[in-house]
Amino acid sequence: MTRTREHWGSRIGFILAAAGSAVGLGNIWKYPYMAGQHGGAAFTLIYLICIFVVGLPILLAEFAMGRRTQLNPVGAFRTLSGNKTWKWVGFLGVSAAFIILSFYSVIGGWTIKYTFLALLGAFGDFTPGSDVSARMYDAFINKPFEPALWHLLFMALCILIIARGVKSGIERWSKILMPLLLVILVVLVIRGITLEGSMEGIRFLFQPKWGDLGASGVVAALGHAFFTISLGMGAMITYGSYLQPDSDLLKSGLAIILLDTAIALLAGIAIFTAVFAFGENPAEGEGLIFVVLPTLFPQIPGGSIFGILFFFLLFVAALTSAVSILEVVTAYFIDEKGWNRSRTTFLFGGIIASIGVLASLSLSGYNILSPLGDLTFFGLLDTVSYKYMLPVGGFLTAVFVVVRWGVPQFIEELISGTSLSRAPVPVVTTFFVVAGLVVAYILLSEVWVVVKSWFV
Repeated sequence: MTRTREHWGSRIGFILAAAGSAVGLGNIWKYPYMAGQHGGAAFTLIYLICIFVVGLPILLAEFAMGRRTQLNPVGAFRTLSGNKTWKWVGFLGVSAAFIILSFYSVIGGWTIKYTFLALLGAFGDFTPGSDVSARMYDAFINKPFEPALWHLLFMALCILIIARGVKSGIERWSKILMPLLLVILVVLVIRGITLEGSMEGIRFLFQPKWGDLGASGVVAALGHAFFTISLGMGAMITYGSYLQPDSDLLKSGLAIILLDTAIALLAGIAIFTAVFAFGENPAEGEGLIFVVLPTLFPQIPGGSIFGILFFFLLFVAALTSAVSILEVVTAYFIDEKGWNRSRTTFLFGGIIASIGVLASLSLSGYNILSPLGDLTFFGLLDTVSYKYMLPVGGFLTAVFVVVRWGVPQFIEELISGTSLSRAPVPVVTTFFVVAGLVVAYILLSEVWVVVKSWFV
């Protein structure tokens, strides 16, 4: 029996869904604290350059592969290569998506918890510089079961959206959640820039001080530019496979990159204006969102409302990304095994949720890796996927376009649906070679850090 392929109902629906995949905790949680640790504006500029030099070519390649084959990552690589060897790159992407969602959903659960804390007014007595917020955060993370329950709630929402399908599930909710995310973020930015002393935060974010950016900051910027667009895990191949043949890939890709970048910068403005207005440390690290910001909201007129809006924003960003990650796994079994969407979604969503419980428990002392040292199961999933699997997948995608599929074939697919009649092969090839080299540099840098640590 021939299975009818689902498609997006509109171009804006696709753009919002793909942007929702790209816009996640990496934009609103990770980017601000990384910029804070690596000098602000200098880090931001390197990050923006890499978004367009590295991110855009690989993003367009994934869209083109998906649309040309109308298949999941495994099927796309197998079909375009003409043999079974390259399908393992697709398997790498599906596996990375599976692993990433197993721990990403744990943080997603935290965002729901903090949204409820904000709704209940739990931050009302916090003051900048006190350790009350840090103690509350540590107490929550160290509980064995409560974080796991929030994680399961987050996964249940992902499963319900994916089970509804492309149009009724992913596209419908993306059209609701992404505009809502933008509105909340703009409100927070307006509130932030009206605070006394907020201009210091703007200068920190947009006036480069190159002396503050070390080699580690450059590598971090390269890596974050790659990871923030959901590349290397097959999400954009999967979303591209639901496109109609007349879709304009170039315009859509640029729109998604610009929207993703704009949201990261807006999040930085919203956060750093508040951080500098109250004299907090912008290099606080991972605790910037869950420890520092809850102490600042009570100091702002109407701060309880802005606290609710911020953590709900964080939840929406996490959910839109998690949905795309689960769709990668679901699409593989629908395409390759002929499984029913609902059955596939509930089965593998349930497996991922179960692994996520182990990841959550590992942060509270119930760590299945404790006999091997200090590394938590959560940390292992994070390190293996983000630092190794995604860069390898992105590098091999660039190599695949140049060496196996062919740049002329890629260009033919790319310009289909656009007003372009041709594109220069040498220029496009150069972009892919540069993107591949940059990703290889990121990967080798990470490997070198590990190897060097063995001899220190």
